[in-house]
Amino acid sequence: MPELIPEERAREAGAKLDQAASVADPKELADYDAILFGTPARFGNMSAQMRNFLDQTGGLWMSGALIGKVGGVFASTASQHGGQETTLTSFHTTLLHHGMVIVGVPYSCPGLLDVSAVSGGTPYGATTLAGGDGSRTPSENELAIARFQGRHVAEIAQRLFG
Repeated sequence: MPELIPEERAREAGAKLDQAASVADPKELADYDAILFGTPARFGNMSAQMRNFLDQTGGLWMSGALIGKVGGVFASTASQHGGQETTLTSFHTTLLHHGMVIVGVPYSCPGLLDVSAVSGGTPYGATTLAGGDGSRTPSENELAIARFQGRHVAEIAQRLFG
């Protein structure tokens, strides 16, 4: 997503601006059978950048371009109780307005039941705990949950679209 705040302020806040990733275009969403969206949590909600991106999909909503497509969400939070579930479920609201089929992480994913260490992961979508400064990388369990969600979304899309 494009950054919405001035670059200097983003750098002061510790934002990672120099990542090698292409910038998504909302118009491209109609081209896909399945879409996994990712967002950092901001006070229990998706980031402003993601909200801005989704707010640009009004034309897709008007035309029904995303109806029946498979959608899922994953997120990162700064802390264990940083709003993972509210971020994911509030994101689901937008996908439901678009008529998308929401796919989360069923409890057949063993990682959701692993309590041997602090870990992200919910039935609403994969999550990770990034730490307040973003320095924590996803744990093996969090990565396993994310991979499970990706496979699950792909399998559901395959069933629906062949």
